Amino acid sequence: MDNAPGHISPFEEIKQTGPDGSAEFWSAHDFAQVLGYSKYQSFENVIQKAKLACFNSGHEVTDHFADTGKVINIGKTATRVIPDVLLSRYACYLCIQNADPNKKIVADGQTYFAVQTRIQEIQEAELEEERRLQLRSDLRHHNAKLADAAKGAGVIEPIDYAIFQNHGYMGLYNGLKHADIHKRKGLKKGQEILDHMGSAELAANYFRATQTEQKLRRDGVKTKAGANLVHLQVGKTVRKAIEELGGIMPEDLPTAESIKKLEAKRDKQLKAGQEKTGGEDQK
Repeated sequence: MDNAPGHISPFEEIKQTGPDGSAEFWSAHDFAQVLGYSKYQSFENVIQKAKLACFNSGHEVTDHFADTGKVINIGKTATRVIPDVLLSRYACYLCIQNADPNKKIVADGQTYFAVQTRIQEIQEAELEEERRLQLRSDLRHHNAKLADAAKGAGVIEPIDYAIFQNHGYMGLYNGLKHADIHKRKGLKKGQEILDHMGSAELAANYFRATQTEQKLRRDGVKTKAGANLVHLQVGKTVRKAIEELGGIMPEDLPTAESIKKLEAKRDKQLKAGQEKTGGEDQK
C-alpha cells in the first residue's frame, strides 16, 4: 500500500458518511470493484462468509451489514436499482479477511482495516471511559439528593435507607437486591456495584435515581412505605423502557473495570499535564 505523504487509501476514497457525518459505511458494490472483483456475484460469497464470521464473533449481523439498493444507469436516461449491502468498517474488515488472498489489494486492505479497526476500538474504549467517569460522578451527586428526598419521607436510619435503595434495585433488576447484584457481578467484599457498571448500566441507574427523587418531592411522599413503593415503581418503569427499546437488561450487562482505576488514571494524566504546563511556563 502506498504510504507516501498525502496518499489517500482507495478504501477511504469510496467511504460514505451519513447526513450528520457521524456514521461511516461502504457500498459492497464499490468495495468489490476496489478489490478487483469483476463480477459482484463472486463477491456475494465473500459477504456471506463475512456475515457468518460476524455472527460467530457475537456481533449483531444487521448492525454491520445493511441490505439496501443501488441505482445504476442502464442508458442515457434509464436507471435500475440493484441489490447492495452497506458495510460498516468492521464488516469491511471481515470481508477483507474472507476475500481472495492472491490479490495484492486484498493484502493491502487487510493491513489498512486491521489498523483502522484497532484505532476505532481504542477511540470507543476512551469514549466509554469518559462516559463512565461522568455518569459515576453525576450519580454520586444525585444519590445525595435522593437521600435528602427520602429523608423527607421518613427514611432516616441507615437500615431504612438500605431497604429503600433495595426497592429501587428490585424494580430495575427484576427482583434482585443489592447483595444479589453484587454476587451476580462476581465482586469481592468491599467492592461497590456502581463502581463496576458500564455507561449503559450507570445511565439506567442515574435515570432511576433522578426520577425517584423528583417523584418523591413532587408527590409529597411522607412515609417510608410510600417512598419504598415509589422507588420500586420507578425502577420497574425504567426497566420496562429498556425492554421496549430492545436493550439489554441491567443484570445481563458485563461487569466493568473498577471506576477507581479510571479515576486514578485520569488524575495521573491531569497531574502530568499540570506539571508539563508548569515546566513550560518556567522556561
